[in-house]
Amino acid sequence: MAKRTLRGGALVCPLPPTMVSCGDMENSNIITIGWTGILNTIPPKTYISVRPTRHSYEIIKEKGEFVINLTPSKLVKEADYCGIYTGKKVDKFAKCKLTKVKGTQVDAPMIDECPVSIECKVTDIIPLGSHDMFMADIVAVNVDEALFDKDDKMRLDKANLVAYAHGEYFELGKRIGKFGFSTNKKKKVRK
Repeated sequence: MAKRTLRGGALVCPLPPTMVSCGDMENSNIITIGWTGILNTIPPKTYISVRPTRHSYEIIKEKGEFVINLTPSKLVKEADYCGIYTGKKVDKFAKCKLTKVKGTQVDAPMIDECPVSIECKVTDIIPLGSHDMFMADIVAVNVDEALFDKDDKMRLDKANLVAYAHGEYFELGKRIGKFGFSTNKKKKVRK
């Protein structure tokens, strides 16, 4: 396969266009973040990377907490909006008609319309250049009851989550495998 070499750049994708809520129930904001992921399993740790010039940066730095709300396809326009406009000038919860719900472990509100809300407490802030990374402990994960099947298995495939790749949004769809499927052995049929 022939490949074209480009200069180094931020091209790991797809990314989750998450709506990160911060502040408290009185004064809050939403910022759309793609630079996020899992850092560790035990203890559960995550991160978000935020430009210091963004309105939410100071809120998160001061409060030391935030909520990562996973974006379903029905909210992709709202996520896009929250990534473009500043919370200094507009109440994004009101403008996007999103509902604040009090976090269970943090003061930052969750977005009720999002199927998964991950409550986080900042442990470290690492300057990286254009962005600073907020490393955080995951202190609670809140999942919509409708995403659990009759066997109490979480079915994130039913959440209609979106991904972001090189300037475009995509709805996640078809399952093509599960962890460990590459090593599964076919069962022999007895005759």
